[in-house]
Amino acid sequence: MEPVLASAIAPTHMQTEIKEIPSAISRLLAASGDQIDRAAHALGAKNPALIATIARGSSDHAAGFLKYAFELTAAIPVVSLAPSVASIYGARLDLAGAASISISQSGQSPDLLATSHMAAEGGALTLALTNHVSSPLAHMASHAIDIAAGPELSVAATKSFVCSIVAGLLVLARWQKDNELAAALARLPEAAEKAIACDWSALTGPLDADHSLYVLGRGPALAIAGEAALKFKETCGLHAEAYSAAEVMHGPVALVQKRFLVLTLAARDKAEASAVAISEELAGEGAAVFLTSDGARKSQQLAYVATGHPLTDALCPIISFYAFVEAYARHRGLNPDRPPRLNKVTETK
Repeated sequence: MEPVLASAIAPTHMQTEIKEIPSAISRLLAASGDQIDRAAHALGAKNPALIATIARGSSDHAAGFLKYAFELTAAIPVVSLAPSVASIYGARLDLAGAASISISQSGQSPDLLATSHMAAEGGALTLALTNHVSSPLAHMASHAIDIAAGPELSVAATKSFVCSIVAGLLVLARWQKDNELAAALARLPEAAEKAIACDWSALTGPLDADHSLYVLGRGPALAIAGEAALKFKETCGLHAEAYSAAEVMHGPVALVQKRFLVLTLAARDKAEASAVAISEELAGEGAAVFLTSDGARKSQQLAYVATGHPLTDALCPIISFYAFVEAYARHRGLNPDRPPRLNKVTETK
């Protein structure tokens, strides 16, 4: 059943690609073994003191998710490199003790290429997660991993976002010999099927009434909140801002008036209780709060998939969100495949 009433048009590329997410994950799990093994072995040999991520847009949200995953699992700090440091300012960083992870669906953006090249020249072990293993980014990396998402025709990234995160988690699980994470990833295609079927149509009316909202998360779910806010902007023309469920109380909460819309993406992890407490506080003050947790009392609970692992649990809400937001864009009479003024490959410098 569609999350909202679908318009009488042919399926969009975005809709088709969301439905392909479970099979894309399965394909990645089946095909990536040697690439993952080599990257994990190289990380073990390098024993980096720091991991630097290089990405833009949705890929940068994937990098944000992996930041939490690597820090929580491998106890190694992860920083995001600003591409303009290399592409505009021409700086050269000493990364001899580091590894870098570049994430790009196309592997073509000039600023990402410049930054990845700078990381390699600075001594970093360079990994690339890309949907195009013949791309310039893949060729310059020490280890290129095909995220196996398959062709993605919609401008709005969906399956490539999910597969980028899964590829990074596979490397992490193999490197750290984390059998629980590996098992959770093996179960993820089934969980993704369930996530697509989650009904979030209760959001439709409040979104129709209010064209501005906050999307909240903590930990890995904060990166998912950022991705959801971006998709609201690019597919629906809605003003959405992502915040940490803690950070929102440091200023942004001043805008939360009666019926202000808040979407909180909570996972079954150590941050769930605090995300729920803040969401319930906002709901108690009159905000229209929707929450992916059984802790919703004053908030309205949204359906979610519990995967049995905090990292895959944090990933699944974006799959449910994608299914909703694609249908909601069509509900608004928009084509989510072709957002205005956007292209599939953004070649920033």
